[in-house]
Amino acid sequence: MKWGDSKRDFDMILAIWPNYEPYSGSWFMEEFAVNRNGVPRWRERRIPSPSGGVRVDHYTDEDDARSESKRVNAELAAELTQRPIEDYLRRSFQLKASKALQAKERLRSEEALMLAEAMRRNATLPAPKAEDLLLEPRAEKYRSALATALADFPYVTGIRIGAPGTRTAMIQSYAGVWDVIDGLLTKKGARLIERSKIASGFGLNPTDHWGEVKAEIRRILLPRANQLLQLASVRRLLDEALARGERVLVCNGVVFWYEEAGQVGWQVKTTVGSQTEDKSTLWPEGTIVSTNHGRLVILPFIKENGEHVKGHTRNAPKDGPAKPTPKPIRRDSVFTAQ
Repeated sequence: MKWGDSKRDFDMILAIWPNYEPYSGSWFMEEFAVNRNGVPRWRERRIPSPSGGVRVDHYTDEDDARSESKRVNAELAAELTQRPIEDYLRRSFQLKASKALQAKERLRSEEALMLAEAMRRNATLPAPKAEDLLLEPRAEKYRSALATALADFPYVTGIRIGAPGTRTAMIQSYAGVWDVIDGLLTKKGARLIERSKIASGFGLNPTDHWGEVKAEIRRILLPRANQLLQLASVRRLLDEALARGERVLVCNGVVFWYEEAGQVGWQVKTTVGSQTEDKSTLWPEGTIVSTNHGRLVILPFIKENGEHVKGHTRNAPKDGPAKPTPKPIRRDSVFTAQ
């Protein structure tokens, strides 16, 4: 197939994002494309090859992928300002692209934080020496490679060894004996091994539902997140917001929520992604009406027809039901993104 033979080659692209794929160890670019119904959705990015064909846009280096994403997104944003479309539609696409990228970055940052904390919690574990590892006879030839792989993650029970292209992985039995996985590593297996770097660091099972695993990690990390409230710089930021009459502040992906009832004061919450599925998107200011003590703040959003919709609070699907508040809490605030 040559570039231009498919209708999708001419779709409007609003943004791109590099997504890590554990199976290949590469970063594959996704694009936020407007489909025939006018709804932007993420999909695999394809670009013209030097010969005029079509190829998948992928990178072996994360810095290269992120640098290219930043460059292309700036170009796409500039192109959108020049497109011959209605101003309200242009604004809608700009909001959707901005919030879609924020949602991607929020997820990346969250898992990066979880990984860093998992490694910190296990930093005192000594890196295993090659001669001390217990291996099945057929796995003996991988002894040195396994010790190298476990140097950074001594707490995992499954890990890849060698170059990503070899598709070789090993797993530890309940008896502590390591063995090579039969056959080549699958995409699912590679994903589980990557997740184990986070889950196993908290004593959780990476094969469990990933949403439930991360919900449990959030509960574990919440006390550390609340330490933000003790920082002088953050306290000053919140005092200034309160003086302006603001009761909600969004800063670096963290939502600070002021609770008057019971003199609770400022709390740490988080947000969710954009509302692209129903042709609506988040907007930077508006009203939140909270009827519960949910961990998530659903920011106000604007529909494609221009209608402003109030925000609310709730728990994530795996967090359990949120406790109701004695009476609804209304927030009319400007969300300050730092």
